[in-house]
Amino acid sequence: MLTIRLTPIGKKHQRHYRIVVMPARSKLTGIPIATLGTPDKYDAKALADWITKGAQPSLKIREICKIS
Repeated sequence: MLTIRLTPIGKKHQRHYRIVVMPARSKLTGIPIATLGTPDKYDAKALADWITKGAQPSLKIREICKIS
């Protein structure tokens, strides 16, 4: 099963996040299948495409992208 979630990048106390598509059982810092952008700028069309393919967005992604 695929999930759409945030993965941390950057230094310890200067975290930034990317929206990525990953297998549900992989580590947060694992290799993503696709990168959709950052919480500020993301590709809404690609996000909708991955959701139609069956990827499940995490709760935080649902809040950020306003998905019901």
